[in-house]
Amino acid sequence: MTITQPDLSVFETLESEVRSYCRGWPTVFDRASGSHLYDEDGHAYLDFFSGAGALNYGHNNPVLKRALLDYLERDGIAHGLDMSTTAKRAFLETFRDVVLRPRGLDHKVMFPGPTGTNAVEAALKLARKVKGRESIISFTNAFHGMSLGALAVTGNAFKRAGAGIPLVHGTPMPFDDYLDGQIPDFIWFERLLDDAGSGLNTPAAVIVETVQGEGGVNVARPEWLRGLADLCRRHDMLLIVDDIQMGCGRTGPFFSFEEAGIVPDIVTLSKSIGGYGLPLALTLFRPELDIWEPGEHNGTFRGNNPAFVTASAALDTYWTDGQMEKQTLSRGEQTEAALRSIAAEHAHAGAGFRGRGLVWGLTFEDTERAAAVCRRAFELGLLVETSGPESEVVKLLPALTVTPEELDEGLRVLARAVRETD
Repeated sequence: MTITQPDLSVFETLESEVRSYCRGWPTVFDRASGSHLYDEDGHAYLDFFSGAGALNYGHNNPVLKRALLDYLERDGIAHGLDMSTTAKRAFLETFRDVVLRPRGLDHKVMFPGPTGTNAVEAALKLARKVKGRESIISFTNAFHGMSLGALAVTGNAFKRAGAGIPLVHGTPMPFDDYLDGQIPDFIWFERLLDDAGSGLNTPAAVIVETVQGEGGVNVARPEWLRGLADLCRRHDMLLIVDDIQMGCGRTGPFFSFEEAGIVPDIVTLSKSIGGYGLPLALTLFRPELDIWEPGEHNGTFRGNNPAFVTASAALDTYWTDGQMEKQTLSRGEQTEAALRSIAAEHAHAGAGFRGRGLVWGLTFEDTERAAAVCRRAFELGLLVETSGPESEVVKLLPALTVTPEELDEGLRVLARAVRETD
């Protein structure tokens, strides 16, 4: 594919230097459908990025689009703060009947604001309010958002430095296999909890991702997650699972923690819960934790009614018969096989891979290789991004609705990009 560099003058002269993704993909996108984006010159790009996980059902999914257009055309409520609306009622009933009840969950639903970091801030605030303590435990290479409370439990040094002030009341512990299996799980964590001289204030909660997407596609073992849940119970700490990127079916089941058989006290959801890419976030928690006073945590955009519509349509369409989970796991096996072949071909470069469901990471000994692969993939018409503290991992997040043929095409392009950057 020959790509003509677009006229980016307005972006370069008017938009802030903070812009990021557009630097790696220097074109101007115009439209999108399913697993493809098209730039203004008509070039097609296969999308293995999916809005950083916000587009699990693809771009402009026709079922969700129809539901949204019908709602807007009848002048449905577009903005309603936390007022009761027919769209919110439909979503709550659908979420209860399709997601919560079949999994034996009785969690309350809170709409904290439109983004994932809003959901995390509400979770942290509620945990501290319930327990009457300030300290929160997080994990190495975690990513939980860009607002101050979420940054305090995020591991990435570059992102933390952007806060400009001390980030306090958060303590990191080693994530699963952080020490390469040399030390038993949680031995350091539990020793600090048991030792009155450790300097660790008794935590209110522990926040964890079952798969650290931004941290480098680090996958926690089910037994490690079960051990963490047990540790939280024994030490009177709430367990918060951040399922913002890995929830809504990304790893196979609707919630990424289902495989481990644990029930978190608090769960955060965002990104693909809205179905269509519209902003929506949820903080879920056990009923006995619902000690909020009315209006104690609020926000102008905490109830996005158009997103309620597309979210309900997504749940009704994809999560009532168990087929989406089976399809995702099947596509995951297809991806794993291709990545295994790529890693074997490039064993001399220390290539490796890891992942679950439809989130995968391709790694190399040379930490700059991932960025080169992503650049070449873009030139070949494939969108993939890097992740990890040094951007050392090629991360794959194709839509859950990707066809086997599209997936195979993208994986072939990825293999070529790796080969041509060798």
